[in-house]
Amino acid sequence: MHIPPSLCLECRASKLLCGLAYCPIMVRFNAPTKVGKEIEGASPPSIFVGRFGYPKVSIGPLIPPVNENTSIYDKPEEWSNLKLDDILKFRLSLVRGRILYNVDVREPDRKLLELQEFAIAKEPVESEMRLDKVNNKPYLSEHMAPFGPSGKLLSFKSSNINVDKRIEKAWYDHDLKASNAIIKLYDSKVALSSIIKAFSIGMLGKVRRLVPTRWSITAIDDTISKMLIKRVRDNPSINEYQVYVRESSLNRFVAILFPNSWQFEWIEAWFPNTTWNMQTYGEPELLGDYEGYKGIDHYANVGGCYYSARLASIEHLNNIRRRASILILREIYPGFNIPIGVWFVREQLRAMFNNKPMTFNDADEAVNYAMNNLKIPLERWIYKSRILQGLRQKRIIDYL
Repeated sequence: MHIPPSLCLECRASKLLCGLAYCPIMVRFNAPTKVGKEIEGASPPSIFVGRFGYPKVSIGPLIPPVNENTSIYDKPEEWSNLKLDDILKFRLSLVRGRILYNVDVREPDRKLLELQEFAIAKEPVESEMRLDKVNNKPYLSEHMAPFGPSGKLLSFKSSNINVDKRIEKAWYDHDLKASNAIIKLYDSKVALSSIIKAFSIGMLGKVRRLVPTRWSITAIDDTISKMLIKRVRDNPSINEYQVYVRESSLNRFVAILFPNSWQFEWIEAWFPNTTWNMQTYGEPELLGDYEGYKGIDHYANVGGCYYSARLASIEHLNNIRRRASILILREIYPGFNIPIGVWFVREQLRAMFNNKPMTFNDADEAVNYAMNNLKIPLERWIYKSRILQGLRQKRIIDYL
């Protein structure tokens, strides 16, 4: 069966637009890893909340069968300079236990309370669990970092938990709205990955609910970036054109910052033989989305990576106390053919914005420099980009 790459790019294993009952791309990566039914080790800590069967979902801990310092196993904030092979190695060692819960957890039982306390530990937690019906296939997702085998959770024990007091305080505050709790924790320098876990396992807000991990990631990215956009909108504009470039793991990111009011645009170009473009030859497939001063009025076409990219971008503007229009172009090259989660975009862009940009006094010069760092010609980017289309035609025409 031939599946058009444009369909795969839009679907990303979440909508089954090809008409199959499974995603052939995801199945291709389901190489089995054998594990036993008794798992003992130091969890980062890590938890996962599934989405299938909502409003009754599976939740549980992720534990690797190792007793070393595993804190990096669930901290995407520290992965930007690691090789994908190394990340996959420790992520696929995480074994997941599954137990069913209704998402309404306003009155949590003892098991859930234990998992909630476990989720906000500051350091790796010595844990053990007993499983049944173990599935040795790894979990791979466009939205979150992969992990290894899973099984029905029969029992779970953890010890010596030292919780993050900042999250614990928000946990006990049932009068604090979830959005306000998220922003308060972010402003208190709590790691994004820790906020995601607390929100997902039902520890924040007036009405406590479990939130599937993939939804939680986008919700946190969206909530925090919207808050930062409000803070940045009235800042003075940057006074020059800036171009940032970063290359990592067969991906190249190029950001152009224009001295203007807030706009944001993210465009991805998937070359053949990449995760969402399975053809062996042909042209790259491009997809993107845009928001103006008032924000985006729909769920982004490119999914969760749009919100992760927007967060990294607006964090940068907030840090330098300036506003700008930002266009980010991403090229994904052949060989990048495994889904690893939106953290990759967020953390690569955070690292990119930590470097010094090339600066220009003219938009044409900035665009020209950006194009010299990309393989796809300018005319294809213009066709997809509202920001580039908004530049005066007489200036762009020189590059066509």
